[in-house]
Amino acid sequence: MAACLLLFVLMLMRASAEGVTFRFASYYGDHMVLQKKPAGAVVWGYGEAGASITVSLSKDSKVIMEKMAQVGEYSETWKVVLAPMEHGGPYSVIAEQHSREEPKNLTLRDIYFGDVWLCSGQSNMEMTVSQIINASKELSEASLYPYVRVFTASHIHSEVELQDLAKVDLEWSVPTAENLGHGNFSYFSAVCWLFGRHLFETLQYPIGLVESCWGGTCIEAWSSGRVLQECGLTGDAGRFLLPPLLSGPEMPSVLWNAMIHPLLNMSLTGVIWYQGESNAFMNTDLYNCTFPALIADWRRAFHAGSDGQTRPLFPFGFVQLSTFRRQARDDHFPRIRWHQTADYGDAPNERMPNTFMAVAVDLCDEHSPYGSIHPRDKQNVAYRLHLGARAVAYGERGLVFQGPYPTKVVVDGARGLINVTYGQELLLLLMDDHIFEVCCSQRPQLSPQEPCQWVPAPMVSASSRMVTLSSPGCRDAVTRLRYAWAEWPCEYRQCPLYNKHLLPAPPFVIDSALKAG
Repeated sequence: MAACLLLFVLMLMRASAEGVTFRFASYYGDHMVLQKKPAGAVVWGYGEAGASITVSLSKDSKVIMEKMAQVGEYSETWKVVLAPMEHGGPYSVIAEQHSREEPKNLTLRDIYFGDVWLCSGQSNMEMTVSQIINASKELSEASLYPYVRVFTASHIHSEVELQDLAKVDLEWSVPTAENLGHGNFSYFSAVCWLFGRHLFETLQYPIGLVESCWGGTCIEAWSSGRVLQECGLTGDAGRFLLPPLLSGPEMPSVLWNAMIHPLLNMSLTGVIWYQGESNAFMNTDLYNCTFPALIADWRRAFHAGSDGQTRPLFPFGFVQLSTFRRQARDDHFPRIRWHQTADYGDAPNERMPNTFMAVAVDLCDEHSPYGSIHPRDKQNVAYRLHLGARAVAYGERGLVFQGPYPTKVVVDGARGLINVTYGQELLLLLMDDHIFEVCCSQRPQLSPQEPCQWVPAPMVSASSRMVTLSSPGCRDAVTRLRYAWAEWPCEYRQCPLYNKHLLPAPPFVIDSALKAG
């Protein structure tokens, strides 16, 4: 008994000693990218309570700046904010602890300043470079991008908010074929990598990519309690209809607690997000609340956690869902796509400012070896995302980053025609008899709750900015119009409408009364 007690005491002493080990936080390491100006990069770690910490930045053995901090008595953490730096490197970051004991030093080497992006979501974000089309070519080109650095958090869930990542799968690394194609659904994220690579090619300075995602997870798991309360979600995360789509942790907030909250001290440029498949079958019609609320909550939390260095309205990009079942009998996927835009149809919008969207409805992959819900064309996804980032995050004027969207719909009741005017010049790939649908009613207006009998509105002609539809099955008033409102609305890159930049028209539904011509 005494021996057991002694062993227990020794374990406590060891745990206590480990608790004050002088170290950087888990997501700092050699080869990392720190956020460049106008933000100051946050550097933090652990140390002996009450000790003084000096953090210095050096290049070519010359000290460029020094910052001082003190280790908190209770938190046993320290944090400094470096002065804003231009992009470039390499630098060394040296932390020195001064206490009653001998001074201790830590050094991070091969550090660059650039833009840091967080990539999160579920399995379509998690798919690695080795799983996508032309994987061998993409992996062979990894060495061409030594200034796009990568980092991956491990799968960890927690019922309480964690201060730091409990585990890391891939420490900060220079990209190689091995760490970009480590295995299926592990590291490194293909969408994240290709997005960062496009940004580097445009910006020509270092890009840091932080992957924190988990396949088969719902938005509720990535949301703080504040988001859930705002959207009326309490208790468990709700019930789902297709359990295979929810293979990861489903309890509310457990991934926010363990995989996002620990990152809040980080200074970053923005976030890209690929999630929603699980919520197509769980709390679907709450997604128009939970998603905008998550964006706003992450923005507030990262701004506060970084001592104001991460912008309060940082850019947030997302992928509108692709396809799953060719012959779906329900409209779960069309509804979640619509709710991804907070029911506006495009982004940014009033409820989702400073956001950008990559439409993927035309990137189906029926023969994907990972299931049709995991299309292998991540190149087009990343390309479309990076266009949004260039326009929204980097303010590139005149850059078209989204496909054509309607600006006016006029019903010509006398001739049984509907004229849909778009805000961009159209590229018509094909005529389609079923992709447009109308709702007919004897009353001029329907409430959103009233059921609708949808009938096809075949395309009859198209000009540079207008599509004319026929409504032969609708002799009453046309009260609603929708486009691509199907789980699998078209074949691969063969939806009817694109713009001249080959960006697809996003799905939409117009619920209000249409203008009569």
